[in-house]
Amino acid sequence: MSVMFQPGSIVTARSREWIVLPNSTPEVLHLRPVGGSEFEATRLHIGLEKTPIRHAIFPWPSEEEVGPSYAALLLKDAMMLKMRSGAGPFRSFGNIAIEPRAYQLVPLMIAMKQETIRLLIADDVGIGKTIEAGLIVRELLDRGEIDRFTVLAPPHLCEQWQEELKNHFHIDATIVRTSTVGRLERSLPPGRSIFEAYPFTVVSLDYIKSDRRRDEFLRSCPKCVIVDEAHTCTQGSTRGRQKRYELLKDLSKTPDRHMILLTATPHSGDDAAFHNLLGLLDPVFRTLGEVDGAAKQELRQKLALHFVQRRRPDIEEWHDQNLFPEKLSAEVTYKLSGEWGKLFDDVLEYAREIVESVQDQSQHRQRLTWWAALALLRCVSSSPMAAVAALRTRIMAPEEDAEFEDEMAKRVLDGTEDDLSTEDIEPAAATDENREKLQDLMQQALALTTPSKDPKLKTLIKQLGELIDEGFRPVIFCRYIATAHYVADALKKKFKSCAVETVTGELTPKERQERVEALGMEPQPILVATDCLSEGINLQEYFTAVVHYDLSWNPTRHEQREGRVDRFGQKAKEVRTVMLYGQNNPIDGAVLDVILRKAESIKKELGILVPMPDDENRITQALMRAVLFKKRDNKQLTLELFDEDDELADLTTRWESAYEKAKQNRTIFAQRGLKPADILPEWEKSRAALGSEEEVERFVSRIAMALDAPLEKREKGDYSFYTHHLPETLRELLKTREIEGELRIDFHYPAKVGAGYIHRTSPLVTVLADYAAESALQEAWTPWIARASVYFTDAVEVKTTLALARLRTRLTLQRQDKEHTMLCEEMLTFEVGESLRILHHEEQKRYFDAEPVKNMPTPIQKRHLSSALKRVKAKDGDLDALAKERARILLEDHRRIRDASKARGSYSIAPVLPVDILGVIVLVPASKER
Repeated sequence: MSVMFQPGSIVTARSREWIVLPNSTPEVLHLRPVGGSEFEATRLHIGLEKTPIRHAIFPWPSEEEVGPSYAALLLKDAMMLKMRSGAGPFRSFGNIAIEPRAYQLVPLMIAMKQETIRLLIADDVGIGKTIEAGLIVRELLDRGEIDRFTVLAPPHLCEQWQEELKNHFHIDATIVRTSTVGRLERSLPPGRSIFEAYPFTVVSLDYIKSDRRRDEFLRSCPKCVIVDEAHTCTQGSTRGRQKRYELLKDLSKTPDRHMILLTATPHSGDDAAFHNLLGLLDPVFRTLGEVDGAAKQELRQKLALHFVQRRRPDIEEWHDQNLFPEKLSAEVTYKLSGEWGKLFDDVLEYAREIVESVQDQSQHRQRLTWWAALALLRCVSSSPMAAVAALRTRIMAPEEDAEFEDEMAKRVLDGTEDDLSTEDIEPAAATDENREKLQDLMQQALALTTPSKDPKLKTLIKQLGELIDEGFRPVIFCRYIATAHYVADALKKKFKSCAVETVTGELTPKERQERVEALGMEPQPILVATDCLSEGINLQEYFTAVVHYDLSWNPTRHEQREGRVDRFGQKAKEVRTVMLYGQNNPIDGAVLDVILRKAESIKKELGILVPMPDDENRITQALMRAVLFKKRDNKQLTLELFDEDDELADLTTRWESAYEKAKQNRTIFAQRGLKPADILPEWEKSRAALGSEEEVERFVSRIAMALDAPLEKREKGDYSFYTHHLPETLRELLKTREIEGELRIDFHYPAKVGAGYIHRTSPLVTVLADYAAESALQEAWTPWIARASVYFTDAVEVKTTLALARLRTRLTLQRQDKEHTMLCEEMLTFEVGESLRILHHEEQKRYFDAEPVKNMPTPIQKRHLSSALKRVKAKDGDLDALAKERARILLEDHRRIRDASKARGSYSIAPVLPVDILGVIVLVPASKER
């Protein structure tokens, strides 16, 4: 049964005009006010209405509706910025709150060419994989191809995903993990799954991998799944990794399920793991290692259609310093000497003694003592207070010590590539042996907790002073909580004019976010953090420098620390990174020479980080054994260790092998089929249809001027906007969106520090646009906004009439027995002459920037407007023809972008007539006044 009122048509109901929206039925209409927003949409049951619902047409402007020179343009901008269903080739661009770069649109274009999207996005750290994935799911939602999706992510990234989806894509996602599932399930009827009740979810990988939860998820999993840190879900040696892989393998068996896999490290040298990851895209890719010759080349070419991997050097835009920062890195050394040097020597000697003393005892005792020694080494290299915390805590382990080993590995080491540790509590180091010696070491450490006696802290203070003097906003990364507090306390005393805060694992993720944001608003912040912040919270909006106070024992962790600041959205022209290490510290020397510099040399040559092949921290522990048992008079260890230790020599071989494989894979799979330049025309079409950053700024500036609400430009280029100057009705509307008082705003992404980014979908713009449209289209005339402007100007030599029009088009996709209708809207400006001519962006700008040069009497304004309205009305036939032509172009755009849809269904398209004439502008040359 057909719907009586087609989507896009205008009806009169309850003494108001409405636009009929998709999903209407013969009985129930989904409606949006003609001048209102999506938030005002409602549903009316036709049979229950007292007054019959009737067809209507959009009213023409009248001769009485003449306003100031900017009035009609203000209405045009308001109506354009209200649109959420633009007529451009991408459906989603009206619903995103970010200006993506051209390179970030490449994965979206590749995805749209696939019938079922199976895509591995392996871009470098900081390029914006979350944004790239978000663009794809937002497009699928707005095309009606999915109505649910889920993100599978490591636990510490769940909040970040929730925030990114909300802030950038206006998607309210629900976090599902052990701490939230009870509350979520209590609100559900029996037998209903969380994943059916909540359409958009972010699910902890650790929560979902258990058998019971896994089965429920497989049963009710949405049609679209994003997997973050996908390399942690490949078949591997750990039980947790195996469980994750089995889950994803089962999900991938559903042939029409969209799967978007994200990772910065797709290949860490393990071919089997890499091929298993690729097999989630298509099972045939698991055979890559089994075929050769033409068959292998054919398979690689097929895989290239599902695999996007780009380094920063691959991205031309990254070379533009106006868009992305230049990163300058430095290594700074300090020397262990005096009392500090003695403490370090004593700790190192003690560690060697206790390990050697248990060589003939049980395996359990040897492991316990080994972890005590390792804890001491790590903590004494961090800070005196971390050493004290470790020495105060007695190490204990049951005979069955698998869990003990796991816990100590998390606290002492930095984890493996698929499970980097964020555990920042100091490990226990005290054993039953020689308690008197432990007390003596503790007293030595406590006596060194001042910059004058701590060369590492003294060096940090000097480096920070230089960074702050040059205008940088630093983040200092420490390994342990005790170190972070120790450092922060010292910095508060030294840098009294700066705001110093500490963020550690003692805080919940939400508390960390709040503390970072509050500190970021300070004019000169210093953030001291542990690695709980190296993942999950982006810092580029507030900070511009990273200091590694403690060396990480895994190069990927160093990359992640720096990637919090040096990433897409960083406004600074330059980012600094500083790495501190002890010049004569054998622990720092081993880590630096054997691990970090090796990783850096590979990265410089290849352009991406190749993870260290460190299964279960075997290599790291071998390195520390070398420190303990190969005395070198306290001098730094060098790469000679590789020749003296089988396990360390094996590291060289395996890492070189991983490097060669990564190099080969980059050559084969680097995305070269689609260039960002190929995407720009499509993006520009959508921006022109929906409103650019410049048009948002123009609209807000002009409505502020019209309402006598000051918009003051600040020194840094952002603005202050004072809402208390606005009309009371508008103030109340803004308060419902928690907007009031003085606002610091920026119209360009990324926003200046302390300013909110104002885009076309921001609540501020939405409320202002709704208010402007309602004011202009209401029956009572409003002096500050109107549907017509007539004025003298020097910008034209002949009288010029412009018509502001809204085109509505129904786009219907028929797929099997399912029909989905989309409503597309487009704002166009015509020059009305012998025929109608669409004005392109640059031509519009010339007219819209035209300034009035003198007053025009009202009778003359009305005469010009009356003549202009007659000319526009005489072009009804031309308007209809043009609407049909625009509909045809729109259909071609949608077919071209979603090419795969041809295989699954067919499109039909119909313009909604007549075209809405929103307003008229008449520009009269001042030199030819009559």
